This record gives sequence, C-alpha cells and structure tokens, in this order.
Amino acid sequence: MKKQISRSKLLILSVIVVSALVMGACAPLSAVARLGDALTNDKTMVESTAQAVQVIEPTPMVNEVKPQAVGENSLQQLYLVVNPSVVNIQVSKTGGVELPFGLPQSNNQQPPIQQALGSGFVWDKDGHIVTNNHVVENATEIEVVFETGRIYTAELVGADPASDLAVIKIDAPSSELNPVAVADSDQVQVGDTAVAIGNPFGLDGTMTVGIISALGRSLPVQSIDTNGTYSIPDIIQTDAAINPGNSGGVLLNDLGQVIGVTTAITSDSNSNAGIGYAVPANIVTNVVPVLIKDGTYEHAWLGISGGTLQADIAEAMDLDRETQGILVNTIVPDGPADVGGLRGSDTTYDYKGTQISIGGDIITAIDGLKVTSFDDLVSYLARKTQPGQEITLDILRDGKAQQLTITLGARPTVTQQPQAALEAPSAGQAYLGIMGGTLVEEVANAMDLNPDQKGVLIVEIAKGSPAEEAGLIGSTKPLTIRGQEIMIGGDVITAVDDTEIDGIEALRQTLQNYESGDEVTLSIIRDQKTITVDVTLSSHP
Repeated sequence: MKKQISRSKLLILSVIVVSALVMGACAPLSAVARLGDALTNDKTMVESTAQAVQVIEPTPMVNEVKPQAVGENSLQQLYLVVNPSVVNIQVSKTGGVELPFGLPQSNNQQPPIQQALGSGFVWDKDGHIVTNNHVVENATEIEVVFETGRIYTAELVGADPASDLAVIKIDAPSSELNPVAVADSDQVQVGDTAVAIGNPFGLDGTMTVGIISALGRSLPVQSIDTNGTYSIPDIIQTDAAINPGNSGGVLLNDLGQVIGVTTAITSDSNSNAGIGYAVPANIVTNVVPVLIKDGTYEHAWLGISGGTLQADIAEAMDLDRETQGILVNTIVPDGPADVGGLRGSDTTYDYKGTQISIGGDIITAIDGLKVTSFDDLVSYLARKTQPGQEITLDILRDGKAQQLTITLGARPTVTQQPQAALEAPSAGQAYLGIMGGTLVEEVANAMDLNPDQKGVLIVEIAKGSPAEEAGLIGSTKPLTIRGQEIMIGGDVITAVDDTEIDGIEALRQTLQNYESGDEVTLSIIRDQKTITVDVTLSSHP
C-alpha cells in the first residue's frame, strides 16, 4: 500500500546561504496547503487530500544515453563515470512572498536577494541541465559549476512545479557535457543499492551510499506556481545520506544509472536523518523532454479532493466495514469531475471528536483497475492519463454501484487562478499554518462585508497545523476578479490578541512576537459574524 508522507519535518534540499528574511538552511515542503484542487480534510480520515501530479506513460531512455556498467562493487568507478555529469547550481533569487491575490503591491519596496545552492545533472549534449524546480524558482541569475571548476551562466528553459522538476541550459563545449544514463525506475526494488551524488551544503561532488528504503511514497508539492494541494506519486525513499544542497542531484543504481532526482528529506534537524526522497526517473523521462520542447508541462486534472475510505466511515455511511475505495469530499465547481457527474460529501459525521464530511461518491476503480487508497488514484492518473482523455470510474453512490465517464481537463495554473500570499515565518518563528491574502475591496464586497474591512482572508489551511486543530476555515467559493479566478468565503483574521491585523504582512510580523506553544486569541469574521478562536501555535515545520 502506498503511503502519504506525514513526518514532523519535510524539507526541500536547496541551501539558502545568504538571506535577510528566509530560513537559514532549507525551506519546508508541506508548510501550507495550496489553492484549487483540494480543501483541507480531517487528518485522520484523509491519508491524502492531494490531487495527483499527472504525467503520461514513461518513455524510456529519452536522452538516448546507453547504460554504462561500472562493475560490481566498484563504487570508485561509478563515481569517476557519473560525477563529471553532476553540477553545482548557484542561484540568485528575488525574496519576499507572492502578492495577495496577484493584485498590485502597495509600496515600492524591493524584495531582498537570496543566494541559494543546489545540484543538477547533464541531460544531453545540447547543454540541458536537469534540477529541481525549487532550486531555480524565482531565479534572477543561475550559474552552473562543473567538477572542473568551469562556470557557465544558465537560462531557464522550462519548469514544472507539480513534479518539482526544471530544465536550464548552458552554452558549453561538447567535451564538458557528459549526459547521464537513465534507468527504468519501475524496476527499482526495496533493498537495492542507492548512490547519491550532489553538493550537500555546497560541498561539491559528494557521494553517499545506502539502500532503497521504500517505494510508492507520495510527496506534497510546495510552489508559488501550483494551485491546489498536489503530490508527486511513486516517490523513492532512501537512507543514502542526502542533505540541503543535494536538491536536483542524482540517485543512482549500482550501474551508475539515474533512478531518481533527490528532492526532499524528513528531518528534525535540517540535516540527514536517514529518510530522503527522490522523484522517480520515469517521471523525469516524461516531463523533461516536454519542458525542453515546450517550456511547460500540462497535467491531467480530475478536480476533486478526497481520501482513503476508513472502516468507521464506511460503517457511518451504511456500508460494509470491509468496503474499500476513495471517498470524494469536495468537487471543484465546473471541473471535470463536476461536469462528469461525480458527487462530493454533503453531510458531517463526528469521527473521534472531529467533524468530517461524508456521504459523497466512493471511487472503487478507474478504467477497470481497483483502487483502495487515494494514492492508487494519484499514481494511475500520473502514469496512464493526460488532458482530454476519457476515464471510466466505478463508484458507489448511496450504496449502489454505477459507472461514470469523465473527460479529464488540464490542471489550472497560476495564470488562471492567482495565488494568495503565503504565511512564511522565519526560522524559529511560531507557526499558524495558513495560506491567505490581504482582504481587498472586491473580495470584501463579494463576501457581503464592509468594503473598508481590513484583515487576512484564509484561503487554505495546512494539514495537521495549529489552524486546522483550532477549526479555522479556508475558502470554498470561486470568484473572478479582473479576469482571474480566486477562492473566497473563508475566515477573515482581523486581530491577534489585541493587535489589529490589516494584511498578510501585519500577520507575519505579529507572529514573530510569539514562540511555539504560545496560545493566541484570533478575532475572525465568519459568515458576517465576529467571533474569537483560541489557537496554540507550534514550531514552524
């Protein structure tokens, strides 16, 4: 059974080395939920509210590099063959956060410049380099440093935040470009040798060795360019030591072939704890050629949130406790699932002291393939589908079996639905766990509030966060403003204790005065009524 990653700290691996406003070592992947496809569900019921990262069927060896056997037990030879293909990526980035709802900034202050380090590897003789999207996202300048010490300025060719992959390009002589060999990651098994090469903490050409610890993990995606809560399926877990700075580097088999791109770690100390994650090679071979050709990658989109059906929930819906499948929680209005007739949950149930939504359709199979967990659906959509494709869902509705035919759409992007500003505390700052935006007049009017009302509209609640524990509510209704669709209807934070909150920056600055474990009283507007909610802040993931 595939499992959603839910650890105390899930960290992307690029290293921030100089920054006025950001964390000193690495940034969290799962700090907040994202707009669009999924709303936060009860953390006990829902193993994964994440809609799939959709990629089409793998195409083997798209970079046409033949495997180079390095010899049994010859790690030295493996290193000599592959290390020249692994590069150090040095990035200058614009700091700050996304503007509230994509609307104009109220002042002319320039965001700080961050310097970050990551890794990458040579994809082809044309100078294409593969890395993680989070390494180069928002980059103003990118430099690639080879083992030889030669430095090349790179330009971004394409990026796919939903798979956390990006392609950059350099103008380098052919002799400097030694493309890697890529394996079929479907052949990877638990217990196989795993070799990581990258630049942890900026230490060039570092190789570590371990094993494949687990397969089929699901990795949440954090990016300013993704809408909704999404995840990368079929993630490879390894105990080979990887650390901040390894992002975008290679995870290899014992033949020196790439089986994954090192992307994240779970850690309480911002360093290796024996749990690292890599985007599987078969996703890489799907996405990278399209990024090189088109600059972007379209993902198929179903437009639901939901979770693996639990026995107690099945019983509450008058079903056999042994019933397996995916309980549909919410349906994106006018999305593919909505158009295809899929129904979301419409009643609530007290599940172990928490009110959760039940009563929706239960997906039991997709195109004839039985699905028992949400991750099964995620993986199938990733491997077998693309926008415009028809799928057949077997469902249970009110206890009766039926089938629906649904035409998948293309996942919305930020150009279609602006992001709200992200609550992004500095290291050590107390954590609330929301994504929201400064309330503006158009949004206030649409929510039947005073046009002059100030505050922060909560758009999404991070799973397992203090905000979720306190029962804060995110937005559920779409609204088009200036030709762009946003989500509204959530709680509006107007004060923290006695401090008035007039926008996202005020909220961020106010939270800097608190520590993990502090209890605060939030004044919020919910359904045009002002109420207070007590929240116990935690440490930032």
